Amino acid sequence: MIRLNNFIAASGICSRRQADEYIKQGRVDVNRKTVTDFGIFIEPDKDEVRFDGEKIRPKEHIYILLNKPKGVVSTTSDEKGRKTVIDLIKTKERIFPVGRLDYNTTGVILLTNDGDFTNVMLHPGNKVPRTYITEIHKPLSEEDQRKLEHGFVFEGKFSKFEKVKVQKKGEVVEVTVTEGRNHFVKNLFKKLGYFVNELHRKSYANFNDRDLPLGAYRFINLNEINAFYKNYVSE
Repeated sequence: MIRLNNFIAASGICSRRQADEYIKQGRVDVNRKTVTDFGIFIEPDKDEVRFDGEKIRPKEHIYILLNKPKGVVSTTSDEKGRKTVIDLIKTKERIFPVGRLDYNTTGVILLTNDGDFTNVMLHPGNKVPRTYITEIHKPLSEEDQRKLEHGFVFEGKFSKFEKVKVQKKGEVVEVTVTEGRNHFVKNLFKKLGYFVNELHRKSYANFNDRDLPLGAYRFINLNEINAFYKNYVSE
């Protein structure tokens, strides 16, 4: 069973939110009957869904976890001719990265052809956690650790790391954030006088780089996708 709006979004026609509007407008038929309730459930193997009179079926979504190496841009193409994350993946499907990592930042980045999943991952209201290993140019003081944990005003907003774990005499710090602002980790350290020499994202939500060398990738299974929705997204 699947919600009708999810089924329509999975067909690639539109987002789930837009599917709701199409259903309200009476443009969707289920088993030859017009429906206007986007909250109903259907059985994809049994029910026939039509949009503007044309039968639709979900396209197959793929989800890929790449452990991004340095010197790769997180875009589908690059005007400077630099290698992109797409160049590292062997697939005939048209995919795109979920968010970005800086050119010389390494670690977990997801790629997919599922726009709805991407929107959920990136929506600030969902507060999806990202965990980074940072190598800074000098040991982090206890006072500054408290500031990072408890928060302070940065760029006009109250800003903090959700978790801060100091390693190796204070020069390696593991931090967890739910912020999606550009360069957020580097800039928050910089605000307190620390330069980030190395930055690696070890996990994004429940997806991590365990047993995956830099430059390698793997396909994410549907159980992992379902676990993401269950653990991080409320209905």
